[in-house]
Amino acid sequence: MVTVDAAERPTETVRRSQRRGIQETRGYRAFRVVNGIILTLVVVVTLYPFVNIVARSMSHESYIISGQVNLVPRGFTLDTYQLLMSDSMFWTNYRNTVFYTVTATVISIVMTTCYAYVLSKKQLKGRSALVGIAVFTMFFTGGLIPNYVLVTSLGLKNSVWAIALPNAINVFNLLVMKAFFESLPTELEEAAAVDGLNTYGILLRIVLPLSKAIVATMVLFYAVAFWNSWFAAFLYMDRQELWPVTIYLRNLIAGATGAENVGAITEADEVQAEATLKAVTIVLTTLPILLVYPFIQRYFVRGIMLGAVKG
Repeated sequence: MVTVDAAERPTETVRRSQRRGIQETRGYRAFRVVNGIILTLVVVVTLYPFVNIVARSMSHESYIISGQVNLVPRGFTLDTYQLLMSDSMFWTNYRNTVFYTVTATVISIVMTTCYAYVLSKKQLKGRSALVGIAVFTMFFTGGLIPNYVLVTSLGLKNSVWAIALPNAINVFNLLVMKAFFESLPTELEEAAAVDGLNTYGILLRIVLPLSKAIVATMVLFYAVAFWNSWFAAFLYMDRQELWPVTIYLRNLIAGATGAENVGAITEADEVQAEATLKAVTIVLTTLPILLVYPFIQRYFVRGIMLGAVKG
């Protein structure tokens, strides 16, 4: 035992000296400096537009028109925020967006997970055909008019199903989840089957607990897509009280919604609202996603890196 320790100790000493040598190399120090500079520039380039938009949304229109707003609000005002939030229809559409996003995301996650888990089984008969059907839809679609006729004929108009069901499975997300499930050790599922678990029990009690990273990543992808989506609701929602907030804000920017729909906006406030409306719209639509992201960030990083190292 002593001989083994004595034999291993020099090896560990060599390893430590090698690590110290790498850290003290001039080239390695230069790499760290250059890497730090590049990452700092990336952070600045990424954050600057967001900070600028927030500053514009809180600035007076005269400073925005003259181009004096950069990173700090000029002529601080929250008039446009107050104008939008004082309208009851804004909050109605906002609640619709939350409901549509949550419902559609849950449906998409369930369907994508089940489909991907099935496709990950190489012994499944007809697996190639199922994969081919999914990939085929990435390149060929029915078109706008056939989709509209189909949704209308099924009686899905003016309901959440018109938004959730036609976009329930994103093929790219499906293939990513399939690759993740294929990377899981098959021995775990075989041991669970020996213990008496059926297919659903294996998926719910073995596979999904090991797939938190990829599931969280897919939740983020789907939630962002449904939150920002407006065209499906624009097609299939006939009543304003059913619109998501993206259509409400889009109509404000396009000038399609007048004072009769936003009663809080008076003629005296129109100039200020027009000057900051785009910035306020961006802030209001991105803020919920920015608030949710920190809670799933660690899972998102692990999920986005899947496939880099195969287990």
